[in-house]
Amino acid sequence: MLRFVKGKLFLPLALMLVFALSRIPGMLPQNFSAAYALAFCAGVYFCGGMAWWLPLGTLLLTDIGLNIYYLHLGWPVFELPVLKYQLFNYAAYAFLIWFGRRFSPKASFLALLGGGILGALLFYLITNTASWFFNPFGNPEYTKNFLGWLTALTKGTTGWPQTWEFFRNTLMSGGLFTGLFVGAMKLTEASESAKEKGEKPAEEHEAEEAADEAKA
Repeated sequence: MLRFVKGKLFLPLALMLVFALSRIPGMLPQNFSAAYALAFCAGVYFCGGMAWWLPLGTLLLTDIGLNIYYLHLGWPVFELPVLKYQLFNYAAYAFLIWFGRRFSPKASFLALLGGGILGALLFYLITNTASWFFNPFGNPEYTKNFLGWLTALTKGTTGWPQTWEFFRNTLMSGGLFTGLFVGAMKLTEASESAKEKGEKPAEEHEAEEAADEAKA
């Protein structure tokens, strides 16, 4: 169920499908993901426990598949530092869900879009700080001082694109997918509202006819 569009399971399942497809390796540029918007919008629109278990469960299942894929490529995905870093990722996604629940589904499109972008920004700060702190792949640039932390946020490690490019992709994808998800919900709201308004006069007309028949 949804907090706003109650009784509808199609939209949450569609969001999960979009998110799962976006995680296929090579499908999107690095850090260009539907995950940030998905977690935020789940907090806004999903009701009760579904807001937590559905997005986090989808993350867990897709992460297991990705870890198996990268394990065959020789990545140490099941070593303790990497698992600790992934745990912080889950904490960041849980924060996005919690952050989304601070917003009303009836908030304006711009307010929800801004919330999704801000959530993506906070996610980037949290996860890159965790990457610097745990340094799961032993990057020599990530020294345990302010310079090392700043390097993790802006430049990254040798042999990879600079992390400011990841930051750009994070903000762009957070804004894009939040806009798409919120836009779909707003259109659904408008459609159902128009349908209810169209049905109401017919119901009133039937009630008037019944009253007239009773008088006769």
